[in-house]
Amino acid sequence: MRGDDQRTGYMFSYLSPEERVPADHPLRVIRQFTDTALQELSGRFHAMYSDIGRPSIAPEQLLRALILQLLYSIRSERLLIEQLNYNLLFRWFVGLSMDAPVWNHSTFSKNRDRLLAGDVAQAFFAAIVRQASAAGLLSDDHFTVDGTLLEAWASQKSFQRKDGPPADSDDDPRNPTRDFRGEPRRNETHASTTDPDARLYKKARGQAAHLAYLGHLLTENRHGLIVDACATCADGTAEREAALLMLSELPDRGRVTIGADKNFDTRDFVAVARGLGITPHVAQYEAPRRTSAIDTRTTRHPGYHRSQRKRKLIEQCFGWMKTIGLARKLRHRGHARVNWVFIFTAAAYNMVRMRRLVTAQV
Repeated sequence: MRGDDQRTGYMFSYLSPEERVPADHPLRVIRQFTDTALQELSGRFHAMYSDIGRPSIAPEQLLRALILQLLYSIRSERLLIEQLNYNLLFRWFVGLSMDAPVWNHSTFSKNRDRLLAGDVAQAFFAAIVRQASAAGLLSDDHFTVDGTLLEAWASQKSFQRKDGPPADSDDDPRNPTRDFRGEPRRNETHASTTDPDARLYKKARGQAAHLAYLGHLLTENRHGLIVDACATCADGTAEREAALLMLSELPDRGRVTIGADKNFDTRDFVAVARGLGITPHVAQYEAPRRTSAIDTRTTRHPGYHRSQRKRKLIEQCFGWMKTIGLARKLRHRGHARVNWVFIFTAAAYNMVRMRRLVTAQV
């Protein structure tokens, strides 16, 4: 018998969000990783807030919501709040009941400085890495390093001279027409009025220059998990400097190897890496163009060629962070905030990768 198409609003529900989410849903494993990491950060959260006054929105809920924004590529916090209003899966993940009110989107902006000052992203990322290490998913002696371009949230028109006002225009003053042809524009003489920390930079010859930052990753070669991440101002030597900084922070585990592309084939980088007890497995420059900083004493070993094959794993990290994690075009301004978001996105990628690895082991 055909049922009636009745739209009756029920006052009560006998099923909680926990019961509505399938037992094998991918977010369940990610929720476990997240809750374990946030539990470690409980003392840090307690120190960030006053003991008196009106209770705030729990920072754990804010961070879980930001994780959902990355996992589902939600381009703005307004849309994220809209999803939290009616999406039961999102409410379950964040920790909201079916009847709990959802906060305003401006709450993220008001609490971002507090989370930034508490270095929450770095602590959360470190907690996720410790979980991966405890699960036996990390390599102890073989790593890869690389950098990528992060386009800043600033237009080319905002890149103006530091020592004088912008040229007059008869068009709309809020969006004037500018002709940059023939005008020398350099980071030494120009700066963006929208994001002063962004720098005009291009990744390779023949490419267009953009106002950008650089994102750097250090991954292990067993499963391609990220073990360190940071964002810096765009500069020609920033990739090698950030790589050496991340390598110097590795725990003393004996001799390790580091794979990298030709940009790291310089005598300074190779010398400093070897001084740290690290064997540089960098791609070689060919002799007609430039002499390589490494020779057959390194390249003759099978481990060198294995490091070159494993080097592609770091590109998978960059691909996910840019396409899914919304890092291709930054949504925040200033180096401190960009670095915070980049590290937090790296932690989200690790949880996605760890879920697949843990599920495959079971």
